[in-house]
Amino acid sequence: MTIDYKNTPRSLRTREAIADRVAKINEPHVMELTNYVTQLRGRFPPKWEFPDFDPYDGGQNAELLFLMEKPGPMTSANGGVGSGFVSRNNDDPTAAAIFEFMVKAGIPREGMVLWNTVPGWNGSIAMDQEERREGRAEIPTLISLLPKLKGVVLVGPQAQQAEKQILELNLPVFLSSHPSPKIRSINRDLWDAIPLRWASAFDAIG
Repeated sequence: MTIDYKNTPRSLRTREAIADRVAKINEPHVMELTNYVTQLRGRFPPKWEFPDFDPYDGGQNAELLFLMEKPGPMTSANGGVGSGFVSRNNDDPTAAAIFEFMVKAGIPREGMVLWNTVPGWNGSIAMDQEERREGRAEIPTLISLLPKLKGVVLVGPQAQQAEKQILELNLPVFLSSHPSPKIRSINRDLWDAIPLRWASAFDAIG
């Protein structure tokens, strides 16, 4: 049976699905973003891993940027555990929730791109002030690579620390809770509101 690697949650649990993504990272709509990630890898110490953008998202054609907080272990290509991509198809609960909420919000995949305010993974989900500061410093460069961008959704309280900076770039900002299992367990109302907030952001830029 053939698996639809694009439209199946957690599909990046297989080597075949990862190879499918790798084969597409230099397609025209994502090539400049792939080059940007390569530059990040050259500028930071080896302990940092910088996953690629998912070529099944809109890439440089995106009108809506979703900035999460920090890549997790399932974005890591080292050790054969993760995919090497920031993707809604990663094999973890948060990615599965992103997949579900994007569908519920009615946001076309080709019109959005997913990234993190701290763009690298260093083996820890914790973030210190230096990481946050260095991550925010990368935001103008990222946004310069998205010429069709109309708005930014900041997902989670850590990402929302970049609100002022993005507003200064003359882009509308929308705020959302983080779709992690922790939020679902401690505040179901916030969790249930996430796709509604995403849909509102998409409608606002339309």
